[in-house]
Amino acid sequence: MSSQVVQVSIFVVVTAIIALLTYLKCRGHGRGKGQEGQNKEFFLAGGGLKWYFVAGSITLTNLSTDQLVGSNGNQMALLALWEFAAVIGLIILAKVFLPVYYKYDCTTTTELLEKRYNNKHIRAVISVLFFLSSALIFCPAVIYSGALFMKTMFGVDIPLMYIATAFAAVGAMYAIFGGLRAVAVSDTYSGVLLLGMAIVVLFLAMAAIDYDFTGIPAERLTLIGDDDSPIPWHTLFTGMLFIQMFYWGTNQVITQRAMAAPNIKEAQKGVYAAVIIRFMIVPAIIVIPGIVSFKLYGDVGDAAYGMIVGDVLPAWMSGIFAAAMAAAVLSTYNSNLNSATALYVCDIHEPYINNNTNVPKLSGWITVALTILSLALVPVYAEADSIINLLQQLWGLFSMPILSIFIVGLAFKNVHANAGIAAVVFGVFLYGSLSFEFSPFHAPFGLHYIHLMFITLICCVLMALLINKVVYKQNAEIALAKGSAVPSES
Repeated sequence: MSSQVVQVSIFVVVTAIIALLTYLKCRGHGRGKGQEGQNKEFFLAGGGLKWYFVAGSITLTNLSTDQLVGSNGNQMALLALWEFAAVIGLIILAKVFLPVYYKYDCTTTTELLEKRYNNKHIRAVISVLFFLSSALIFCPAVIYSGALFMKTMFGVDIPLMYIATAFAAVGAMYAIFGGLRAVAVSDTYSGVLLLGMAIVVLFLAMAAIDYDFTGIPAERLTLIGDDDSPIPWHTLFTGMLFIQMFYWGTNQVITQRAMAAPNIKEAQKGVYAAVIIRFMIVPAIIVIPGIVSFKLYGDVGDAAYGMIVGDVLPAWMSGIFAAAMAAAVLSTYNSNLNSATALYVCDIHEPYINNNTNVPKLSGWITVALTILSLALVPVYAEADSIINLLQQLWGLFSMPILSIFIVGLAFKNVHANAGIAAVVFGVFLYGSLSFEFSPFHAPFGLHYIHLMFITLICCVLMALLINKVVYKQNAEIALAKGSAVPSES
């Protein structure tokens, strides 16, 4: 029996076992009664996720091929800084954002904005931005990086789009038929497998060079980046903190898992478990194999991780690893699908189109549309020099303007919702003009895009307060989310 047949056979068996375990765990749970009940069951697992499912789902939703392939594709230690900084973001989620989400009984993160600003339109605007980020950035990037990894690791002569289509179809079925409960449970089972296999790859990769990192350029081993590196050291004190605050604290894809626990204590316990995993395991597995691959193969970019895995793992074990990676791709993909659908259904469709809809059926149609769009954008991401750097730069278009409106809403009261909306629109155009090379204002003073994200955030906050004062004649008052919603217009 050929090694490739062994790989594929084990891959199929392990994938089927994960699907079966997920089905057995999730069967018997209803869809919920009434409109709110349907939403809670489909998008928040009925508030029934135990802390270990919260931790597992948060970890695997974030840790996918865009991380393992993209970060290792830079072939330098510096990318570990994203993960160390993420620890701070998760702690802020647990201590700052989760108590507020649970206090207001939110289904989506954007629901908090409606209750703080007393205005449904600001909720819809931010939902649209989140929705677009999933549809145009994360869904296609995950499908592309997953397909690239499988193609590279197995060395198969199959068009990339065929593999991407298979991932997209299976991921969509999880999101359509299982809702968040199935997504979170499969995440956890897959996460244990993926982390275990990634650790095996880590040690086998280091053994392949006899744990000898000599000969690798110093700039690929340092955690202190210079001005020309992907993460200059000084960005850790400006935009990096707020990027993490946004991603872990306000991003529906992540926070939805923590909002699906029975209570705040259970949710926080899950987040703290995710912190431990993030600090102890993730940094090493997303950079060291890439560094080893540089010593073995040279500068091979995003193909690095697939090459090292294909070389160091025996055939039977690579089949297990392929199943774990496929599960990670599906996890991140269907998590984005489920969260994007939640935003559309709860924040756009029900308030503006029909507030008495069949949630599973509508979610299914939205998921199908997002899946088709994701596949259409795969060729665009295939042209990127570095998938992880491209993702971070594109994310800036949405992240800092959105974070600014959360900061204003939580820190102040008596702010007009339209002032916040105007500031968000301003921020998207500001960051785009500062960040992208075709703009005449690109990178003023040679500033790194992470610095530009920090500048965008500050400008958005100031713009919201200025418009509130000048246009709407309202004086913002410091509130710091101590209780009351903002007493502004409706």
